[in-house]
Amino acid sequence: MIIITDRRCTEYSQAGHPERPARVARTVERLSGQNILPVIWAAPTAVREEQLRRAHSGNLLERLTLGYDFDTDTPAHPDIRAHAERSVGGALHGLDAALKGEAAFSLLRPPGHHATRDRVMGFCYLNAIAIAVLEALARGRKRVAVFDFDVHHGNGTEDILRGRPDCAFFSVHQFPAYPGTGESSHENIHNYPVPPGAPREEYRQALTDALAEMKRYGPELVAVSAGFDAYRQDPLSDAALEEDDFHWLGDSFRKLGVPVFSVLEGGYSTALPDLILAYLCGLTGR
Repeated sequence: MIIITDRRCTEYSQAGHPERPARVARTVERLSGQNILPVIWAAPTAVREEQLRRAHSGNLLERLTLGYDFDTDTPAHPDIRAHAERSVGGALHGLDAALKGEAAFSLLRPPGHHATRDRVMGFCYLNAIAIAVLEALARGRKRVAVFDFDVHHGNGTEDILRGRPDCAFFSVHQFPAYPGTGESSHENIHNYPVPPGAPREEYRQALTDALAEMKRYGPELVAVSAGFDAYRQDPLSDAALEEDDFHWLGDSFRKLGVPVFSVLEGGYSTALPDLILAYLCGLTGR
């Protein structure tokens, strides 16, 4: 398993903010100390401007350098564009690994799936998963799927990829919840909203249905927005998944028999390192 990370992603923070450095630091510590899963550590690749501009407007890219907060949830940390570009570089490295037949997980912050073509929001500055998918399409892939299991709808990914005939977006998320989108499906967008407080079995069934629809779509590559905030003890949701469910998800992606790479999105409980390890074990059949 290739784990893509960079210690610089833990060097910015805001007091009391749930998207904090410990999310990555504690996971690196957990993965370094376990002996279940062989890990190869890697760094994010460099990012080209043209790759960013496939997904984002020039206004958004300029706005990242101006130094004032985007909203109450999304501060303008010093050098935030560089941090966000490293998250993009992690997704691009994951794409490269997947196309070589290797399992890869990008363990970087900030997350990205709420960043739309024109708007920074929801802890997210650049949409790493969408940028990587557009890169795959630019390299000639004809049928790419994004599967987003973060508890919050990936509105940014939907915004960027909507209407494209060469890719499809599948999202299982709590609704109503932030950001208030993802209630219905349309064009190449397949949303599976789950009500707050739904029992574990109902949430798991939505994931099962989304996976089945994605299989019918027949992707040649799957990009996963891996958010772990549907866990039952996560402070930012009212969902009911257990650690075993994330292992099952990883195993389900492994059994697709196509290249898969994953990018960390949400997940704010103290159990995050164990949830990620369970998911990675599923991805590698352990």
